[in-house]
Amino acid sequence: MVRSSQLLHPVRTPAALRPAATVLLLRDSVDPANPGVEVLMTRRSMTASFAPGAYVFPGGGIDAADAQSHGQSTRRATQSDLHLTQAIAAIRESFEELGILLARRADGSHLGTAQIAALDRQAPFAAQCAAQGLTLAGAEVFVLAHWITDRDLPRRFDVPFLVARMPEGQEPVADETEQFEPVWVRPADALARHAAGGFFIIFPTVRTLERLQAYETVDDVLKACAVNDEPLFTSCPRAGLLNGHESRHMEHDGPFGELALVSPHGQIVHELAWQTGRPVPLLKNVQRLTAPNPGFMTGPGTNSYLVGDPVSGHIAIDPGPDIPEHIERLWRAAGGDIRAIVCTHSHPDHSPGAARLQALCAEKPPILGLPSAPTSRENSRFTPERALADGERLVLQGQDGATHTLQVVHTPGHAANHLCLLLEEDGLLFSGDHILNGSTTVIDPPDGHMGDYLDSLDKLDRLCEAHGVDFILPAHGYVLGDLKRTADNPSAPEHGGARAAIAHLKAHRLAREAKVARAMQHQPEGTMDDWVKLAYDDVPERLWPVAKRSLLAHVERLQSLGGFNL
Repeated sequence: MVRSSQLLHPVRTPAALRPAATVLLLRDSVDPANPGVEVLMTRRSMTASFAPGAYVFPGGGIDAADAQSHGQSTRRATQSDLHLTQAIAAIRESFEELGILLARRADGSHLGTAQIAALDRQAPFAAQCAAQGLTLAGAEVFVLAHWITDRDLPRRFDVPFLVARMPEGQEPVADETEQFEPVWVRPADALARHAAGGFFIIFPTVRTLERLQAYETVDDVLKACAVNDEPLFTSCPRAGLLNGHESRHMEHDGPFGELALVSPHGQIVHELAWQTGRPVPLLKNVQRLTAPNPGFMTGPGTNSYLVGDPVSGHIAIDPGPDIPEHIERLWRAAGGDIRAIVCTHSHPDHSPGAARLQALCAEKPPILGLPSAPTSRENSRFTPERALADGERLVLQGQDGATHTLQVVHTPGHAANHLCLLLEEDGLLFSGDHILNGSTTVIDPPDGHMGDYLDSLDKLDRLCEAHGVDFILPAHGYVLGDLKRTADNPSAPEHGGARAAIAHLKAHRLAREAKVARAMQHQPEGTMDDWVKLAYDDVPERLWPVAKRSLLAHVERLQSLGGFNL
């Protein structure tokens, strides 16, 4: 866990969560020219305390009476008490706000719009339904998603986004107090109108509509939600700045882990736009400076890191390519006080800048790492001044008695001489090219080896478990990970973001290997060109030449396991 003394921003307590529920009332389009699912949305009052003027789905807070009305509702066998209470709250809110009543008479029919209009939307809901002989249709309301309001907002809600089919014979009639202008709209059209500036919707609504547009019919939506009777996704977004403008992100988005590291308590202060002209502070003792070498293989550029403080001096990780202006900026960011230079591996976008950086430093810090193996390519040759040992620790003594300890972890796979570094006191893993954000690293035999790569992933997983690592700092892309699950961080994975990232990456690699095996079985006399078309059919064809490198690594591993003889 990151030490609070190293956080850039003061600890603050987010606003308490309030339980609520909202429902997406759905119908199939009756327009043959525009088929698909339509959803009912309304505009909130401009004086509303939350999302004024936004187009939303009906919903609101959960009342104590909602939990007491289970006996008046139908219920699925797999529907939990919590989900039933949420469904009843959504049914009540739909009635109060839009005059839609998800309830049935004894014969299974719904009330019509005129009959609903005779009811009092302000009177106790359950009692009115009982008086009309109605049974609430809780079993017909399913959980689509679970949203927890962002940590930066003064009013926060813990709210399921439920789905239900719109009852036949009913028309929405807004209460004209909280909700106005009910409109049926296809998700894609709502998103297009929002992008054009004429249909304001907030972030959770945007992302929910993006998921909803993948379904062709209401039946498809309800069937997908009924499979496990649990949310299809859960999110508590995080926000930063992108070129000075607010930018929100879900857990699977690239910047999410970085925002969790830099602003764990929700302050919207961190700039996410990639920049090469200045260092980006991630903690008080960690800075990142991205080299100006963006490209197909390097993404936004190679990340160079500085670990340490003004008292301890700094250890530079991956000085990157030999670009003079980048090396000088790295030296200046350290105040000229660099105690060691560590290269995670010998590839030309990682190690060549080491000599120039060393030359700028008055004390000539040692260049450390592992020497390239004989299997390395000519442009990837590297010989450190001192070879690091697996498990070795590099220790800096910092201000106020703080230490910054980097443990060396040998992780062959991407390259035979690849290593990662663990900042023990703060639970940070500097992963070099072994783990990237936004892509999978290329395994290029003979220096790359798929079996070694997967074994190294397991090694890193054990290390992360032992040291409580939450975050991975890759050589390309944003920080990966999240804080462990807590009451204030309920959407985080149980084992913390670092281990979840490793598990996801390993599962992806093994799934790809299974596709490679199927391709080889389908065309046992095929070539690499034949197999790449089948095993990487979900990858753009322009990437196949690079994909063939990792394909070869998978083929070699499958052969070593005894599955194939070519």
